[in-house]
Amino acid sequence: MNPDLITALGDELYAALTGCHVLEPLTSRHADITIDDAYRIQQRLNARRVEAGEVIIGKKIGVTSQAVMTMLGVNQPDFGMLTDAMVYNEGEAIEAQSLIQPKAEGEIAFLLKRDLMGPGVSAADVLAATEGVMACFEIVDSRIRDWKIRIQDTVADNASCGVFVLGDRVVDPRRVDLQTCGMVLEKNGEVVVTGAGAATMGSPLTAMAWLANTLGRLGIALKAGEVVLSGALGAMVPVKAGDNLRVTIGGIGGCSVRFT
Repeated sequence: MNPDLITALGDELYAALTGCHVLEPLTSRHADITIDDAYRIQQRLNARRVEAGEVIIGKKIGVTSQAVMTMLGVNQPDFGMLTDAMVYNEGEAIEAQSLIQPKAEGEIAFLLKRDLMGPGVSAADVLAATEGVMACFEIVDSRIRDWKIRIQDTVADNASCGVFVLGDRVVDPRRVDLQTCGMVLEKNGEVVVTGAGAATMGSPLTAMAWLANTLGRLGIALKAGEVVLSGALGAMVPVKAGDNLRVTIGGIGGCSVRFT
């Protein structure tokens, strides 16, 4: 895909993000777009965010469940960047109107204490580099109309990242079985989703190693002090103004968020 078109599509996504409006799927307008093209569009989108004053503070992993991979016709996850403008603390309110078509996912967030740079990163390396893990919400959002996405659409759109909410408890990951830990997600006091660590590529540690190795091939490191969202432990839940959500993950703790 020609560089001018990549720039134009990145700018189009940035305008949709800042203007809170949707676009027709990129794949419906550019049938030849590849995943590599999509990551270059994502880079342009995030460059615009940084130029506007945002700071990259971490990464996110998406498409970690087999069900979503099957839906999008791929056999690997994707990734996006997190900025300081996306983060909320436990219990904070999010204005629903600041997002376009948000959905909530319960996840495990990793806080790194040392750099991780692939290739060759293992689950043990991830554990050694992790300061702690937290329960978190990723509020995914799509600038693509009605979530009619293929993998190229979501990659270009910064892996459909909206904002995220971190719990207030940081736990040593060596004290938790990250594969079997159970998740319960409640919406307005009712349990709507359950899941477990194994939903994320068999283990969040596997997902983290995949990210470190994938980024390493691109010359990008996971850095000490960064937060990484390791992928959903269950299905996405649509949210709107007035909703109150809480996620609880066994051995790790909880995280809550409300929408106004």
